[in-house]
Amino acid sequence: MIFDTIANAERYASLHPLFAQAFDFVRNTDLLALAAGRYPIVGSDLFAIVEQSQGRAREAAKLECHRKYIDIQLVLAGVDEMGWKALADCHHPLSDFKPEKDIQFFADAPATWIATPPGVFCIFFPQDTHAPLVSSGKIRKVIFKIAV
Repeated sequence: MIFDTIANAERYASLHPLFAQAFDFVRNTDLLALAAGRYPIVGSDLFAIVEQSQGRAREAAKLECHRKYIDIQLVLAGVDEMGWKALADCHHPLSDFKPEKDIQFFADAPATWIATPPGVFCIFFPQDTHAPLVSSGKIRKVIFKIAV
């Protein structure tokens, strides 16, 4: 898991061939003007999902993991207090992995909570679980899905 400001995004561009394109999209797009929805960037290998929703309580947020995609979650408005735990330390699956949706949920408690304000992003790799959209207010964010 990586936690940093968008100003430092270039430090991570070499970690994956498509990270640079995701960060270019951030630099060259008025993200606040985009409607909620899915935006293809490089077919199904890299796309953005703009999400705006009311936050939920920690108790309502379930840890999730992905195997096919890496998430870059960039908060645009509000504060998303995301839970995190290493996948290897999760022992209480709520369901089997669903390959068609690339998701599995867990009942484990996060090891830590990360208050993520506007202009800050988290990168979650397949070895990470995360519990997003925790807030007492509204959250607007863009999630980049990058094929592993």
